[in-house]
Amino acid sequence: MRTIENIRRFKLSDTFIEPYKTEEVPWGPIGYITYKRTYSRRLSEFDPQATGTEEWHQTCRRVIEGMFNVQKQHVIMLGLGWNDHKAQRTAKDAYDRLFNLKWTPPGRGLWMMGTKFVEEKTGAALFNCAFRSTKELSTKGGYLFAWMMDALMLGVGVGFDTLGANTFTIKEPEYTSDTLVIDDSREGWVNSVHTLLDGFFLGTKIPKFDYTAIRPPGSKINGFGGTASGHGPLLELHENLTELFAPKIGEPISSVDIVDTENLIGRCVVAGNVRRSAALAMGNYDDKRYLEMKNDQEKLYHHRWGSNNSFNAVVGMDYTWHAEQSKKNGEPGYIWLRNAQTKGRFKDDDRLDDVNVAGFNPCSEQQLHDGECCCLVETFPAKHETYEDYLKTLKCAYLYGKTVTLINTHWPETNAMMLKNRRIGLSQSGIVQAFNRHGRRNMLKWCDDAYEHVQLLDKEYSDWLCVPKSIRTTSIKPSGTVSLLNGSTPGIHFPEDEYYIRRIRFSKDSKLLDSIREAGYTMEDDEYSPNTICVEFPVKEPYFYKGKRDVSMWEQLEIAAQYQHYWADNAVSVTITFKDDEANQIKSALELYETRLKAVSFLRYQETGYKQAPYEPITKEEYEERIKKVVQIQRIDTEEAGEGTKFCTNDTCTI
Repeated sequence: MRTIENIRRFKLSDTFIEPYKTEEVPWGPIGYITYKRTYSRRLSEFDPQATGTEEWHQTCRRVIEGMFNVQKQHVIMLGLGWNDHKAQRTAKDAYDRLFNLKWTPPGRGLWMMGTKFVEEKTGAALFNCAFRSTKELSTKGGYLFAWMMDALMLGVGVGFDTLGANTFTIKEPEYTSDTLVIDDSREGWVNSVHTLLDGFFLGTKIPKFDYTAIRPPGSKINGFGGTASGHGPLLELHENLTELFAPKIGEPISSVDIVDTENLIGRCVVAGNVRRSAALAMGNYDDKRYLEMKNDQEKLYHHRWGSNNSFNAVVGMDYTWHAEQSKKNGEPGYIWLRNAQTKGRFKDDDRLDDVNVAGFNPCSEQQLHDGECCCLVETFPAKHETYEDYLKTLKCAYLYGKTVTLINTHWPETNAMMLKNRRIGLSQSGIVQAFNRHGRRNMLKWCDDAYEHVQLLDKEYSDWLCVPKSIRTTSIKPSGTVSLLNGSTPGIHFPEDEYYIRRIRFSKDSKLLDSIREAGYTMEDDEYSPNTICVEFPVKEPYFYKGKRDVSMWEQLEIAAQYQHYWADNAVSVTITFKDDEANQIKSALELYETRLKAVSFLRYQETGYKQAPYEPITKEEYEERIKKVVQIQRIDTEEAGEGTKFCTNDTCTI
């Protein structure tokens, strides 16, 4: 009987790979350094005798071989017949287009696809995002938050709602003299939090926690990557959760309690240096306590920064109060859940096949059922000469996303959702660059026609793989780190300006800094974070169309609505930047676009941002002066691996 272990792995030939070792990669201005900082793994992971870290041709090989190996295992295990000749042809095209940065997996995929961690432990690390409802909190207790913590530690961004509010009263736990030795693993940390919360939610026993088995700070984390924080962040989380719930015994759990719990968990995940924490809370439109949570500055800086807070908006509602909040601090975000439940693309007729949508991922480009995960894949239309060439790239991106749905996670409910929905999110970045290169009207036609092409691809490959068609296939994500690789603008958003400084932060002990310093880039201590260096990279925007200072709030909204109409059957993630003279128009904008969007948020545009902001517009003259002083970094030889992606789609969510 065939098993996964004895199925011969899919491999690209060394002969095919050889020319790419010396071929020039079309990096963006800071593409190579971003790649080495984030996605390059140690070669010793795959060959104990090897030294150094991956170069781009090697990362591409790992990703493509991992992708097609998953397909091969699936097809052979089901007895469907594997055509290696055909697969090799498709894989070579996918490799070439990835190498030339016409498409990319999400950061999750660049970091984890083709690793032993995914193949031997869980495929959850390949997914960008997930959603969990708290409506069953009274019966499932701490499990729901343990699930979210588990996902966050694997790099999955998590959306959640507050429906569990007022469904039970906080219990007095039974404190025992028993000792729980916390295992030195992700599972061990998650289990301890599960146990603690069950005490307050279900009235069960809380033992004494023993942290001695947890490895000391700075230790290497095998498998997922990164370095250990020691037990300090977990101990602090236990204390914070106890301080949150102990004074409230006998009181109904509130929406604020639910969000605080997740935010405290997110704080631990970030402090733990295990991964990042990207989360979205979704509350009710009339829950003022929830909507005003971030007005408490002390708690905001302590932990309430841990989620983007949105609410379920209802078409026809009065937006007056909410629009005033958006003017002040950029929150709340607006989610029209009913639109998501009844619509794919807005161009098409209403659809009820996704009526069980319960919420959104952190940046609101994916509508999701409770417990559902999703894989996002990026394409770059501005990097293509013709529509026909773009369709070939779209096929490669589609195949990656569909392939990830074949991989099981360690969460049974998620696997059940995946088996049924097979949801993916084919996205575009550099959209405003594509407007400049191909024309805005032409790009909308590309979107409309390409969407239909994706549906044909999905039927063909779903039939071949003997899986259901994907319930939804397209979206627009905000992007970030991935778009830096080829110098694309993030998702649907406009660049800062034609010329600007892009600041990227590095640990002070990063071996990459030696090469950056030798290249002549400006470096200084980070004003906001100790042991961090802030590096300034001068950037000239290719295919410049408009910058944030030039574009109106209304034009941004219209572009988002057009992409929701012609492309995204999931959703469009967009943060609308508004000028001071547009602030009072937000209410009117919401009333006009509430039937044309599924989600939106607003953020005041600031001509001059805070000190060491990620982006800072500069003049052409300053750009030319800075660029004269630096040399392009061609290669970095180091044993220091990348950090992996610390957020679901980027370094910080655009929202």
